[in-house]
Amino acid sequence: MSRYRLVPTPAQETALLGHCGHARYVWNLGLEQRLMWRPGRPPTPGYRVQAAQLTEARAAEPWLAAGSQTVQQQALRDLDQAWRNFFGGTHSRPTWRKEGQHEGFRIVGPQAQRVERLNRKWGRVWVPKAGWIKFRWSRRVPEAKSYRITRDRMGRWHIAFAAIPKPIPAARGTVEAPGRNVAAKAGLNRGILAQGWGLLIQRLEHKATGRVEKVHPAYTSQTCAECGHCASENRENQAAFRCGACGHTANADVNAARNIAAGRAVTARRGTRSVPLKRELHLATSS
Repeated sequence: MSRYRLVPTPAQETALLGHCGHARYVWNLGLEQRLMWRPGRPPTPGYRVQAAQLTEARAAEPWLAAGSQTVQQQALRDLDQAWRNFFGGTHSRPTWRKEGQHEGFRIVGPQAQRVERLNRKWGRVWVPKAGWIKFRWSRRVPEAKSYRITRDRMGRWHIAFAAIPKPIPAARGTVEAPGRNVAAKAGLNRGILAQGWGLLIQRLEHKATGRVEKVHPAYTSQTCAECGHCASENRENQAAFRCGACGHTANADVNAARNIAAGRAVTARRGTRSVPLKRELHLATSS
């Protein structure tokens, strides 16, 4: 999932806050129904029943009908998935959404694919009831199946695109072509899943709002942490790093980690751009 800074106009921000209010209202109403369940009682309404009830509520409440049906339906879908995760033992029980703390909504389907690039720095995305909203084109936007718009406690808006994953060839190969390092690849994948890298970043952003800085990992293993020289020839092999400019040597992973910890980004021309020394130190993570 790729996140970008969204820059709405005052009128568009009003529309976005309306979507957040509708999503929060539907989520809390659906959660209230779910929490009524007790052992020995019939099951509470699932997504299909609640979606039908939402249609009835929109017909009866003009305030609800004025909002986006997609936003409201996705709030129920998110609640249903959160409830499934709770009973699956992977997440805690869903909680109430509060104004100013849990602001956000999700758009799926063809509407989520209406994204255009305006120039090198800016793009725009179509949001129901709000129109085209500009966002900072900080990196390539993936082909998305949905996007989520959120507002943090400091009033900043962000949009996160959920990319359509490309098929990954199986590491096991076939009988004719069994592949190489199959066991090592499978073990690495299991280790990454067990550590939950993506969840770690989400937790850090939640606990330290506005203080987590993501650094794109591109070229960090080819850039010298001492002098900033970037070249593919700096990588002698998978593990060794030797700078062709200053002669600095180190483990390639350690060198890349130093670049990421310093918040060093690499431009399209492979020129380094470091965080100013006078700037308050932020926790840097790889995206």
